[in-house]
Amino acid sequence: MKKLLALALIGAFAAVATPAFAANVQQERMKTCNAKKGDKKGEAYKAFMKECLSAEKKAYDTKMGACNTKSKGMKGDERKKFMSECMSAK
Repeated sequence: MKKLLALALIGAFAAVATPAFAANVQQERMKTCNAKKGDKKGEAYKAFMKECLSAEKKAYDTKMGACNTKSKGMKGDERKKFMSECMSAK
């Protein structure tokens, strides 16, 4: 019974934490693209943001893939620490 309760709590936490993390990543992309937008307005702004956000997502996905490859064999706290440092490196 305790194991079932623990699994339910872990599942509930994962369901709550994942969207929050995704929102933070999207907010960072928006901040980066807004800094690059210059004086674009209206349709030009929308087109720029769509292209910029797409490029930012591709760059993030590429970086995530590279970090995942480098973290092969790591587990637990060691992997978490490495991934955090790897993803935050410029």
